[in-house]
Amino acid sequence: MASPTAGLLTELPSFNTLTALSSGLRSANISRLFEQNENRVREFTLHAAGLTLDFSKHLLDRTSHAALVQLGSEADLQGKAAALFAGDPLNSTENRPALHTLLRATQAGAAQLEAKFEEVSAVRQSMKKWADKLYGQQHRGHSGELITDVVNIGIGGSDLGPRLVTDALKPFHGPTRCHYVANVDPHDLADTLAQLQPASTLFIICSKSFNTEETLSNALAARRWMLDGGADASELNKHFLATTTNLSAAQEFGIAPENCLPLWDWVGGRYSVWSAVGLSCAIAVGWQNFAEFLAGAEAMDHHFADAEESVNMPMTMSLLEVWYCNFLGNSNHVVLPYAQHLRLLPDFLQQLTMESNGKRVSEAGQALDYDTGPVLWGSAGTMGQHSFHQLLHQGTRYSPADFIAPLTTHLGESEQHRMLVANCFAQSRTLMVGRSALDAKKSLLERGLTEAEAARLAPHLAMPGNRPSSTITMESLTPQTLGALIALYEHRTFCSGQLWGINPFDQWGVELGKEIGREVLSQMAVTKVYDRAVLDPSTAQLLARWQESNLE
Repeated sequence: MASPTAGLLTELPSFNTLTALSSGLRSANISRLFEQNENRVREFTLHAAGLTLDFSKHLLDRTSHAALVQLGSEADLQGKAAALFAGDPLNSTENRPALHTLLRATQAGAAQLEAKFEEVSAVRQSMKKWADKLYGQQHRGHSGELITDVVNIGIGGSDLGPRLVTDALKPFHGPTRCHYVANVDPHDLADTLAQLQPASTLFIICSKSFNTEETLSNALAARRWMLDGGADASELNKHFLATTTNLSAAQEFGIAPENCLPLWDWVGGRYSVWSAVGLSCAIAVGWQNFAEFLAGAEAMDHHFADAEESVNMPMTMSLLEVWYCNFLGNSNHVVLPYAQHLRLLPDFLQQLTMESNGKRVSEAGQALDYDTGPVLWGSAGTMGQHSFHQLLHQGTRYSPADFIAPLTTHLGESEQHRMLVANCFAQSRTLMVGRSALDAKKSLLERGLTEAEAARLAPHLAMPGNRPSSTITMESLTPQTLGALIALYEHRTFCSGQLWGINPFDQWGVELGKEIGREVLSQMAVTKVYDRAVLDPSTAQLLARWQESNLE
């Protein structure tokens, strides 16, 4: 299958239609849209892979929804989904496929992917071997003590995904504790190691190249800690695994090839938790639960590949994102998980969506004259209610929101969980219905305020409402539903990239900062004399202040 070329959003026939429709819907009232269509909830609710999406609380009617679906058809989202699964080189700037879906597949799906699928299956077996051994605390370190703690050292996709999954699946944890270190700030590693003993600790170094600066710096510090703790250099292999393609660098470090699990260049870091990058997750929850995590993602893959655009959950979420970003003028999106175990989801999604779609040129290199990649932010639900929800309800701009809620808890039905879910549903309703100044005044009068005082305060208590949101629910947060949820956002991100005509699989924007970082680091060894071709006056001054604090 040939790789479909991404076109520009503004060139799609339905773009002008949607522009006209958006003008009318800017002043529409979501509550009245419910009155106008008694079937609205049923029509604007989708089910897939154990998840339910209610998108009825949006500035959207039947006509605009149909036009958005038509936009997705004109962009050939279904054809591009097929190309994704077939392994076409959709990462056009690097001439690579983006085959993260193959990592959770139970079969190759396409004849040309058989060889890659065999490689994936072989790595899964290696992962299972190590996961079983470490989950069951059957691996011993240099002193003969059992390994009880595993530290994953990575950054970006080699940290955010595994960290999220391990935290989200706490009810499924086994006896081995898994920790995560990413920041090159030495306190991150030091604070983690302060809880541990070298003899019972194993490190997983996650770096495709084995030369990612932050990861290698932390890995070398961990190596020194292990040697200072009594391990001989010849025994490091008992305490280190690596997820990498650079076997020679890992071996020079002290990790034998049999302790290295490979990665492939057709998997981007932010899509890699399904690969050997997820080994720490499999150790934390056990292989069976990790396999169910993969199965949940595969179930969402099947839905994405097979469902028509009008009932396709990832496509619907993507079309909503483009609707607000490019037709209704919103530049941000908030994600609000009402589950403590999903507290890291916004952090993970920030990388997934903004690294993927934070692009300013088309796939052909043409500068775009429309917005892409809105800012994504958020936090665990009720925590946000006591900080930024003030802005959500009464700020001068609105943020389309995703509310996410498991309907049950692993601790059993309780008043606390009932309160949590009530808050979730109430917040989405409050964003929509708001409160008029008249109702606010009436409430103040009922509290006993005078007419004049109630009139003075009413504008401060009024809320405009009419602020849109989706609600995603699941029966409970399990490995399967977590896998489906992450895959849902992956596919939403992919579809938005295709609608915008950009490549969501490269990340050149992070490279220049790394390059200049190396240049600045080289200047830190210079005393008082700086290369003006490398440093601007402001950076030179900052560097001088650093040297005064550290070198004199």
